[in-house]
Amino acid sequence: MSGATVAAGAVQLVGGVLLGPAIVGLIQQVKARLQGRCGPSVLQPYRELRRLWGKSGVAPEPRTLIYTLAPAVAAACTGLALLLLPIADLAPEWGLGHDALVLVGLLALARFALALAAWDTAGAFGLMGSARDLMLSVFVEGLLLLVLLLFALPPGSTDLLSMSHAATLPEVWEKPAHWVAMIGLCLVVLAEIGRQPVDNPDTHLELTMIHEGPLLEYAGRELVYLQWSAAARHWIMLVLACELAFPHPGSFAAQIGVLTGGVLALSVALAVCETVQAKMGVLRVPLLLGSGAALCLLGLASWLAVGGGG
Repeated sequence: MSGATVAAGAVQLVGGVLLGPAIVGLIQQVKARLQGRCGPSVLQPYRELRRLWGKSGVAPEPRTLIYTLAPAVAAACTGLALLLLPIADLAPEWGLGHDALVLVGLLALARFALALAAWDTAGAFGLMGSARDLMLSVFVEGLLLLVLLLFALPPGSTDLLSMSHAATLPEVWEKPAHWVAMIGLCLVVLAEIGRQPVDNPDTHLELTMIHEGPLLEYAGRELVYLQWSAAARHWIMLVLACELAFPHPGSFAAQIGVLTGGVLALSVALAVCETVQAKMGVLRVPLLLGSGAALCLLGLASWLAVGGGG
């Protein structure tokens, strides 16, 4: 195993485990500045996690083993997803492979575990949020599969390392399918990490919240697992966008620099989007995601019309 591969593995783990909350804090800070407020520190998510870690849990009644295991399952799935990410076209072999479909499955399993916990306790807000999340997940996961299909066409493989390397090829940028996939991936990022106009992460108002609803039944360390999972999902989706959609040629150090700049730029773009866009009505979000899927199908048709890579 080369030194660059070891370094890529370190970025996978350090980035996902430690830097995920920093991305959330950066988005909150930039958004506050754009709105003319001082806003919380970039380190505020870490302080929240530390505070919650020292709190005792408050479990609802009735509950079953599903409620107890859901935070650990969600955190474990998120942690495994971190090990699949390509970093500068490299990643250690952790025994999981690097297949994009496995990544989709792990993210879906984490969502399903949290939905089961909401149904297990049968709390009103938890059920409302999980029902909305499951409804949107049908569109989000379908769009994500279409996006990954378009990114997999140039290398002819769903291996994330091959897909990341293909983004550095000049001929890829001549294909409409790649540009359409980038648009679809932007919509997936907004939906997966629960940002406006799909969801509002800053409110617990029952009429608007989606991803926050199932978390209301948890406290203490169980809530730490879930909040960390949500922060790490930011890292996963932003790294995936940088590696699959953006060009990153050059040496390993140069590619790490491009990845760092890309994650920072996308974080700022998310803050700007949340500032200028209001949250959509929940029944309008499927139309937005469906429009992205239609664009991806047009991109696929354009690829097939010119004979694939010809």
